[in-house]
Amino acid sequence: MEIRPTMAAPTSQIYTSAPAAKAEVAAEANQPQEMFTSSSNGPVNLIITNSDKTKLEELRAEILARNPQNQVTADLPLINGFAVSVTPGEDGSVLSNLSKLNEEGSSVFVDGKIGIPEGEREINDVMRPLMDNANITLGVDKLHEQGITGKGVTVCVIDTGIAPHADFEGRIVGFKDMVNGKTEPYDDQGHGTHCAGICAGSGKTSEGKFTGVAPEANLVGVKVLDRNGSGAFSNVIKGIQWAVEHKDEFSIDVISMSLGGYITQSYKDDPVVQAVEAANAAGVSCVIAAGNEGPSSGTIGSPGNAPSAITVGALDDKGTPEREDDTIAYFSSRGPSRIDKSEKPDILAPGVNITAASHRGNGYVTMSGTSMATPFAAGVDALMHQVKPDISPAETKEIMMKFADKLEGLDKFQQGKGVIDPQENIDYLMGK
Repeated sequence: MEIRPTMAAPTSQIYTSAPAAKAEVAAEANQPQEMFTSSSNGPVNLIITNSDKTKLEELRAEILARNPQNQVTADLPLINGFAVSVTPGEDGSVLSNLSKLNEEGSSVFVDGKIGIPEGEREINDVMRPLMDNANITLGVDKLHEQGITGKGVTVCVIDTGIAPHADFEGRIVGFKDMVNGKTEPYDDQGHGTHCAGICAGSGKTSEGKFTGVAPEANLVGVKVLDRNGSGAFSNVIKGIQWAVEHKDEFSIDVISMSLGGYITQSYKDDPVVQAVEAANAAGVSCVIAAGNEGPSSGTIGSPGNAPSAITVGALDDKGTPEREDDTIAYFSSRGPSRIDKSEKPDILAPGVNITAASHRGNGYVTMSGTSMATPFAAGVDALMHQVKPDISPAETKEIMMKFADKLEGLDKFQQGKGVIDPQENIDYLMGK
C-alpha cells in the first residue's frame, strides 16, 4: 500500500510515478503471512505490535536473534510496537508461525509506502487569487478583522517538510526530519510548504492577497515524506508520535496530514490509523485528507478512515465569493470507507486552484486537491483553539460537523455534513 499526497487539477502533473496495482497492494497488506515464507532473500519491512510490553520485548529479541541481519528500524511506543527489517534465513522463513503470534496478541503488518495522494496537480500558467476568494466565501476575512487569527496556537504539518518563507517568518517553532535527519526547516518537494501556507501563511509577500486561514498561528514541520512525496508507514507513525511527545513543548493543538493511501484492512487493524487515534486520545486534533480518487464511491484513503479524524473532502468554489455555484470537486474521494463502511468524509473545505506559499524562494504556487482542503480545515481548527484553548478534538469535530452547510443534491458520502462554516463555529464558541 502506498500513501501519497492528495491534489488534482487539469494541468501539469507533479507526481507521475504510478502506485502498485491496487489488487497487488491489497494482497500484500492483507496477507503478510506470505511475506514470512517468501523464497526471496531480500529484507522484508514489518511493523509488529502487542499491547503486552513484556511480550513485545520478547518478540523483538527473538527476531533479532534469528538473523544478525535483522534490524529494528523504529520504536513505535505510540502504538505499542516497533518497525523491523527482517531477512529470511536459508529456509526462506522469517517467523515460523504467524497464526501463533496473532493468538498471543501480536499483530504483524507490512511497513508499506505512504505519501502524497495521487492525482494532485500544480497550475503553472498564472497565479490565481483564489485563496482570498476562499477566505471571503467562508467569512474567514471577517474573523481576521476581529483578531481571530490563530495567535498562540500551533499546527503541526506532517508532510514533506516546511521551507523557510517570508510568510512564516518567526513562526516555524519546531522541525523534525524523519527522512534525512536534517535539523533546519526545509522542503525538497514543496507539498508541505504549500499546505503550511494555506493553513498559516501571513500573505506578507503578496501584500495580503494569499493570506492563510490562521495567519498568526505557529507552525511545526515534521518531514515524513521524501522528495518524491513518498514514505513508509513507520515514518508517518514516528512523525505522529514525535508530535504527541512534543505537544506540550511546542503547544501543538492540531495535526494536519495531507497524505493517504488505498484502504486494505479495517481501521482497527491499520497501524497508521492506530497512531491517529492515539494522538486524538492525547488531545491533539487530527485533520486528514479524504483523497483524490473521486468521483467513484468507496474511495476514501487511509488514514482518513480513522474514526476520530476530521476527514476533509474538497469544495470547488469556482473561484467566486458567491456560494450559489459551489459544489464538490470532481476528484474528491467519496465514502463509505472500504471494509468498515464508515461515513466519510466529515466535511468539505476549499480545495480547487488554491494559491499559497512555494518552497522555491518567497513565491507562490497554485494547486488543487484534498491536500489543499485539509490545511484549510486545520486552520479553522486553529482559530477555534484560539477562542477556546481547552477545546477537545471531539468537541472540535462535533462543532465543525454541526454547523457545516449542506450542498443541494449531494449525499452524506459525498459531502459529509457539508461545507465547513468558520464563522458559525467561532460564533458558537463565543456564545453568540
